[in-house]
Amino acid sequence: MNPQGERWTTDQVLALAPDEASRRAGGKLAAPGPWSETGADEGAVWGQCKGSGKKPYQTVVDLKGPAFRCSCPSRKFPCKHALGLLLLWAGDDREVTTGEPAQWAGEWLAGRRERAERSASTPSGAGAPSRAPADPEAARRRAERRMQRIGAGATELEQRLEDLLRSGLASAERAGYGSWDETAARMVDAQAPGLASRVRELGSAVASGPDWPAQLLEECALLHLLDQGFLGIERLPAPLAATVRSRVGLTTEAADLLTGPEAATVRDRWLVLAQQDIEDGKLTTRRIFLRGERTGRMALHLSFGGAGRPLDVALAPGLVLDADLAYYPGARPLRAVLGERHAPAAPGPVPPGCGIDAALAAYGDALRDDPWLDSWPVVLADVTPIPSGDGPGWQLADTDGESALPLDPRCLGRRSLWQLVAISGGAPVTVFGECGHRGFLPLTAWDPAPVSL
Repeated sequence: MNPQGERWTTDQVLALAPDEASRRAGGKLAAPGPWSETGADEGAVWGQCKGSGKKPYQTVVDLKGPAFRCSCPSRKFPCKHALGLLLLWAGDDREVTTGEPAQWAGEWLAGRRERAERSASTPSGAGAPSRAPADPEAARRRAERRMQRIGAGATELEQRLEDLLRSGLASAERAGYGSWDETAARMVDAQAPGLASRVRELGSAVASGPDWPAQLLEECALLHLLDQGFLGIERLPAPLAATVRSRVGLTTEAADLLTGPEAATVRDRWLVLAQQDIEDGKLTTRRIFLRGERTGRMALHLSFGGAGRPLDVALAPGLVLDADLAYYPGARPLRAVLGERHAPAAPGPVPPGCGIDAALAAYGDALRDDPWLDSWPVVLADVTPIPSGDGPGWQLADTDGESALPLDPRCLGRRSLWQLVAISGGAPVTVFGECGHRGFLPLTAWDPAPVSL
């Protein structure tokens, strides 16, 4: 149980699943048949699940993380047994009763809580090896050499863009994707992965449709702006300079944000608005959007997992987390790292939202500070999904009928669109998503419990 005596909803549990296959497999285990020695207290759920072997799998979930442990060989976190146990617990309090943890579950939970208490009692920067480089002067020289390499790459890229515009955009169509891929590889060699990514977008723009020349020109302009920003970075205001550095691929260590000499954290009750897993080859990126109850600030927590490497944070939409966040530097900070948690996560309310005009204004303000932004997170209140009058698209309309925001074309044909339409049923709803130049991409709707789209 959480401090309010409420169990998680089924949707909150399913939002933790790493993929659709895990959701289906967990759903099959959400029945009492395979389970024994189940139990729960205010901070954990545990049980044993019958598997293919002689010994049942021992499964325990620390709800304060949440964190998961299972004796099964699965490399997914949470595995199907943890999901099934949580679904069983969320669905029927008669099947998972309150009690004392089994010995095997209690030992793991005690170890986790002992480590958390030890970490909380250790002053920042104490009790752990210093992360400062062994030779600060060598580190400074390495940083200078990298800046010089990126500068050389940006200069080369400017020449490439100038050649393109001199020869005409049609030359890009004739050259094909290969020439852009080669340029992107040279940006990787220059240790500028952010520039390499944007160069690849230029190659993709040529095949984007009949209006590709306009899209290519827009991308060229943004890339030119980023090049010039980096080449003149010493003249930029500090927040904008930090944005330019991050856009070209220079990163800040998360630990430095929390414990470094310039560390500054923001404590708030953070409502989890959405959790989204994006698979790109062997890498999975988990995006968790949060909003502060007191500050009203949006935040985006990113974690990455590869083959056999679990994602380190899982937070279901609708939970409220009393915690510290540290923002990465920038002109319009959004990405943040999660610091100390001051209380277990608990279910939160339906978030207050804004109208269409205010959402567009928020995106415009963010774009003014960071012109390379694709979108900005917003919560829309009292909007209704309706078909567009002139095509296959959909839009979200205000209740007064004065304003409407087109849905991102990436929604069309996806289950998320029909989920949103079904939740609405023609009535206004609260929905969270990303507002950008393509339109609005919905990620969570409230019915009144949060539903991941």
